[in-house]
Amino acid sequence: MAASTQVERGPCSAMRGAWRMLLLWACVCLWVPRQAHGALVISRSDAIIQETKGAIGTSSIKKRSINIAKMVEVYSVTVDCKVASRFAHTVMTSSALNKGSSSEEISFEVELPKTAFITNFSMEIESQIYVGEVKEKGKAKKQYEKAVSSGQTAGLVKASGRKMEKFSVSVNIAANSNVTFILTYEELLQRKLGQYEILTRVKPKQLVQNFQVVADIYEPQGIAFVDAYGTFLPNELLPLVEKTVTDTKAHISFSPTLDQQRKCLGCDSTLIDGNIIIKYDVNRANSLGDIQIVNGYFVHFFAPPDLPRIPKNVVFVIDRSGSMSGTKMRQTREALLAILKDLHQADYFALITFYDTIVTWKDSLTKATKKHVAEAMKYVRNIRDNGGTNINDAVLRAVNMLVKDRQDKKLPERNMDMIILLTDGMPNSGVSSLPRIQSNVRGAIDGNMSLFCLGFGNDVDYSFLDVMAKQNKGLARRIFEASDATIQLQGFYEEVASPLLSEVDLRYPDNAVDFVTTNHFSQLFNGSEIVVAGRLSDNDIDNFLVEVFANGAKGDFQVQDQASAVDWDMIYPEQEYIFGNFTERLWAYLTIQQLLEKSEIGTLEEKASATAKALDMSLQYSFVTPLTSMVVTKPETEDGPSSPLIADKLTEEQRQQAERYGFFDDIHVEDIHLTSFEADGDPHFMIELPDREDALCFNINDTPGTIFNLVKDLTSGLLVNGQIIGKKKLSPNCKVNTYFGRFGIIHLSLGVQLEVTTQDISVSQDGKQVKLLWSDTTSLKGPNMDLKLAMNCSLTVTLRDSIIFKVVLHTKVWKKHHYQQDYLGFYTLDSHLLSHAVHGLLGQFYHGVEFEVGHLHPGEVPEKPGATMYVKGQELNVTRHWQRDFKTDVKNGENVHCWFIHSNGTGLIDGSASDYIVSGLFNTESVKHLNGIAVGSQGSNGTV
Repeated sequence: MAASTQVERGPCSAMRGAWRMLLLWACVCLWVPRQAHGALVISRSDAIIQETKGAIGTSSIKKRSINIAKMVEVYSVTVDCKVASRFAHTVMTSSALNKGSSSEEISFEVELPKTAFITNFSMEIESQIYVGEVKEKGKAKKQYEKAVSSGQTAGLVKASGRKMEKFSVSVNIAANSNVTFILTYEELLQRKLGQYEILTRVKPKQLVQNFQVVADIYEPQGIAFVDAYGTFLPNELLPLVEKTVTDTKAHISFSPTLDQQRKCLGCDSTLIDGNIIIKYDVNRANSLGDIQIVNGYFVHFFAPPDLPRIPKNVVFVIDRSGSMSGTKMRQTREALLAILKDLHQADYFALITFYDTIVTWKDSLTKATKKHVAEAMKYVRNIRDNGGTNINDAVLRAVNMLVKDRQDKKLPERNMDMIILLTDGMPNSGVSSLPRIQSNVRGAIDGNMSLFCLGFGNDVDYSFLDVMAKQNKGLARRIFEASDATIQLQGFYEEVASPLLSEVDLRYPDNAVDFVTTNHFSQLFNGSEIVVAGRLSDNDIDNFLVEVFANGAKGDFQVQDQASAVDWDMIYPEQEYIFGNFTERLWAYLTIQQLLEKSEIGTLEEKASATAKALDMSLQYSFVTPLTSMVVTKPETEDGPSSPLIADKLTEEQRQQAERYGFFDDIHVEDIHLTSFEADGDPHFMIELPDREDALCFNINDTPGTIFNLVKDLTSGLLVNGQIIGKKKLSPNCKVNTYFGRFGIIHLSLGVQLEVTTQDISVSQDGKQVKLLWSDTTSLKGPNMDLKLAMNCSLTVTLRDSIIFKVVLHTKVWKKHHYQQDYLGFYTLDSHLLSHAVHGLLGQFYHGVEFEVGHLHPGEVPEKPGATMYVKGQELNVTRHWQRDFKTDVKNGENVHCWFIHSNGTGLIDGSASDYIVSGLFNTESVKHLNGIAVGSQGSNGTV
């Protein structure tokens, strides 16, 4: 092996998730055990389990579930939403009565928008109220771990679809007792494409005596329009969604009677299963916007009407790597064709596609004339997928194109510069270090343009794109891999297609306000809205001057005016109380949200400061944020006290992982703090013999691309193959250094298949597939397989009743030659459950090997003496050697002394190394078995 200078690369640490504001969504239902279908199921879990164990058929279980359901009456389900100046406060309440003669477990389950903060949860049982408590996540985590260790499912919040989170909790209710669940959450509605939207998902799955959804909207600015409807209602029942609209208030209600809830005349099934959607906007007569001063806090809503759009210079940077093949590439082409049609003739545009190579349609931006757009559409129709993913060079090419065209005066001075990046995977060509790419892009852009990032599918590292966009005056958006991906892409473009103002600066009297949220914005797009809030430092607000400065399409934009306090009692005299000090809570919500964003993109000191402030405010205002958790203490049962349950705010990273690993029973994103590591060059095999406190090792040399069988157990159906890759640059002596770059693992009886590369991990189980990224940190539990992934470090896999192994990701860097090599190591941690017929380069040693060593003599190197080994009836010349073992210390590894067998392990392994070569990574055909396989009594572990 050639000696080279090596350094450690890439820390292993938990990645922060992205967090963005979307729409207000809600869903409420009440249910019990899993054995019956539907969102609302009432049954007794102990009875179901006993019947199942007694091998009673499905029809018996279903009948039993229905009978028990009749014992529990859900008599009330209400959703009460109050919106005061875009700030929404929603209370979901469900009540049930156990009419049976024994206790029943009843669960409360609701869906809420992923951008909302839970502020309160309580349960009232037999006049006893149990209230959730918001705590620092670190402290709550200890209680979570206690609950998990006791075998309970402690997490109350899970991802649900693209925009929702599901909150669920269950309690045991005594006979003839009531339970009432109350969940409260808050959020600031975001204006998109000229409207606000409130969506309430309702699916009670049974008739409810008191079913009511009510929304009251209070907008002193004046309500422009309100639209409300139920997606599940037939035409004749659409009037059930009632609305009353005055100048500044709207009241929407949906309160069907029992008969109106019925799916058919005389039946007990309900037609309520879908969404109640409310859309509205406010009047915008004032160019300064709407400023409200209430109870010592102010909020400024800025979206001036009738502004002309600013033409844009936009470069589309499109990933066309191999992973974009098929549907994703087709949907991208369709979306690009539609987007090109929507370009205005005053816009300038360019197209850059990338894989390993960067390809430009033209070398500079082109005016969006009909002729040029037609030519571009013809080009787009012929884009095909190919090769790797070189994000760094592609984005830098786009930046350089805009900079050069600006320098050459090819672009109108007032046009707004932007780059829209679409990618579906991790960078694996060119620069692959994510922090380095972010640094390169940030340095090149230098605040002179906006970068918008679209992450297509689940293989992309969304956190990487989100941070990179925020660092460059843009935003990121996930594009879900689904049939409507084309619509998603077009929808995002529509949001940013029409900039109205740039470099918007909102100013307030320095001596009158403090603790103001972000008041400088890079752009204002048509149909959106800027919101600024702050706390007053002076109660004398007679001289509250508000000024706005920005760049517009026709020149500088400037407006100013005096603001005054809003007397809500005068505007809404009939409403004694709407919901508390909403302006203060709106300010707190917005401040926390912006601090969380700053905690991702600043310096280490800025991140720490922003995190600390966000945590303090989250606790002060009882918001469940990514930094806090709500601890819910369940009442005691006959079995004794219950451990607390934990409600968390999911990060976008956790949501993405939940979507990737949907067929696992349990998903938990861990905070694992490790550092990366280095290792030796050529693939080496090591057989550890713990009972003898010794080890054997050997190398296998072959050409890059060769696939070896490492483990094969025909009895259990386990197969492990590994493919070697070559060193990127040849050594001066022309020796080809090889490494393991891919592993293929199959367990036929468990229905499990894994492909592990230096880029990602593909997992298949019972026909369902997901992909893990080495940038993830997560642990997954399934019925046949558990996985634990430490970011950029190692993957530990436990296959039920079979084997435990670890794959380690190595990164070796040669400073002198300015390049690095990623490769893999395979460590067997436990193989005792495999059959004695197991074989392969490693497998043949899993049940031990008998050998003796004698005739020690000095070697060519004093530290490496020679000896004679007696093994399998042969005498072999061996050398005392050492290898690095990373299975326990993935940072530094540890030196393990071993007897090195020369010539590709000849004499130690059965047959020759070529006998273990297979034609494919998942080739299940038998390798060549030879006579004379020696099986010893000593246990061993295999490493490669």
